[in-house]
Amino acid sequence: MKTDAQVQQDVIAELKWEPSINAAQIGVEVKDGIVTLAGHVSSYAEKWNAERATQRVSGVKALAIEMDVQLAGSSRRNDTDIARSAENALQWMTFFPKDRVKVMVEKGWITLSGDVDWEYQRRAAVDGVRHLMGVMGVSDNIAIKPTVSLSAVKSDIEAALKRRAKADAQKISVHVQGADVTLTGTVHSWSERDLARDSAWGTPGVRNVVDNITIAY
Repeated sequence: MKTDAQVQQDVIAELKWEPSINAAQIGVEVKDGIVTLAGHVSSYAEKWNAERATQRVSGVKALAIEMDVQLAGSSRRNDTDIARSAENALQWMTFFPKDRVKVMVEKGWITLSGDVDWEYQRRAAVDGVRHLMGVMGVSDNIAIKPTVSLSAVKSDIEAALKRRAKADAQKISVHVQGADVTLTGTVHSWSERDLARDSAWGTPGVRNVVDNITIAY
């Protein structure tokens, strides 16, 4: 099991290794496996990439974010410009029918709403606006509208976990209520946890996934 000092060193190294991040502007503190990231970043995309890079490190139990986005003068845009760019980005996507996702922008923060048929469509919409210039953050209020019978959802998810997660699939429990899925159990890394969550989201008809999986190192 890693010490807090080892986790801190590994997180710092991972941030330096990630080319989309200016690691010199990010401070890292670790206590009891809980990592706190602090400092300033130049874009929301950089902040998001720093969070993802930290979660890749073995030994990270939880993550606290105290970073803020400080846009350079050339990157600042008003809400109208950001909203127009977000609308254009979504209109050019082929992942879902036009006008299914709505955009609202306030002080650089984008809120997406509406409904789509699949989780990958929801992710595509969020990814499509995350990297736009001037964005301070993104709230995802997009719902997934079930389009198929949910009677076999539990067995479908469990089968997907067995195909992908190998031995750890036996340690994950799946509970289905309506179109909502709750995952519980224990895995050994963030990547295994993400794989279990992705397996649930990839099942037709799933509208919401509650991830109560814990990570045991």
